[in-house]
Amino acid sequence: MGTLALSRVEALDQPAPSIAGEVARIAREQLAPLAAGVDDGSVYPAELLRRFGEVGAWGSHVPHEGPADLRCAIQAMAAIGEVCGATAFMAWCQNTLVWYAANSTNMKLAKRFGDGFSTGRLLGGTGLSNPMKSFFGIEKLKLKGRKVEGGYVVRGALPWVSNLGPDHYFGTIFEREDEPGTVMFLADCADPAITLAPCKPFLAMDGTGTYGVQFRDAFVPDDLILADPAAPFVKKIRAGFILLQAGMALGLIRDCINIMDEVDRPLGHINRYLPQQPVNFRDLAAELEAETMALARDPYNEEDTYWRKVIALRLRAGEASVAAAHAAMLHCGARGYLKSHRAQRRLREAYFVAIVTPATKQLRKMLADA
Repeated sequence: MGTLALSRVEALDQPAPSIAGEVARIAREQLAPLAAGVDDGSVYPAELLRRFGEVGAWGSHVPHEGPADLRCAIQAMAAIGEVCGATAFMAWCQNTLVWYAANSTNMKLAKRFGDGFSTGRLLGGTGLSNPMKSFFGIEKLKLKGRKVEGGYVVRGALPWVSNLGPDHYFGTIFEREDEPGTVMFLADCADPAITLAPCKPFLAMDGTGTYGVQFRDAFVPDDLILADPAAPFVKKIRAGFILLQAGMALGLIRDCINIMDEVDRPLGHINRYLPQQPVNFRDLAAELEAETMALARDPYNEEDTYWRKVIALRLRAGEASVAAAHAAMLHCGARGYLKSHRAQRRLREAYFVAIVTPATKQLRKMLADA
């Protein structure tokens, strides 16, 4: 690995720029050569995800004595996203897993998994796409569970869950069959009653460890329950869940600006006729980052106006990602159309930022309903 790994305490005691700066260095030196492989599905960067965890990328937003601050986590994710959007998405998956465990009132669970998740020793993701849609009236919950002695038995299937492997974990929610209510829990991918099925190839980001997950009467012990009932817990963690996604957008937009700058010397004389220029996106990125950092200081804010600001910011971030990647493609022209050029990868990754839950259309519905 090179330098000695920092202990969790040392990593978390570092100022935010130090963690984000170290993450950026690792991303440039070690992730950049793997980005094409992560995109086409030939590489799942497990060791790099652990390396990022060793330098503090997954632990900075763990609440301490009440408050939580997401700024460093978002900046570290943006540093990863500036190199590889797929890995930034996996960073979000890992960060949300940490967020779930850190906010759970199940002290046994928090003690057992908190340090493993936040240091990257244990990897995993989030299976809240279907539940988040269900809570806003878009889908019905796909997992069902019934109470038994010592826990629950869960059945059903989720079509897409990311950053998974045979020794990974993820958080998700089932609907109770025996009485009204929902329960959030940690799923252990090593459980023989939980099956990971490969997905059909995606447009991009095939190396993200994304699988369909089937629960065949899987026993979930009380020790793996994150929240029962789930609804109050989801309300507490939802702003952090969404705000952390801003890191994907910020990193991608930064690199799209870099791409436009790189072709300015050979193509600037003709690119100046395009309506969107790098300066426009620099201003937009600075505005989005400032708003993100302001909101990320207070993820437990319960005010309705704060929640609307979080939704609106996430909507703008997705739309800005697509706009920046589109502009980068146009600035590159034919050279950006080559498979070997990262401009076309950035465009495909940008569409993911706009459609990952909560997608653009869901965010617009959430704003209308808020």
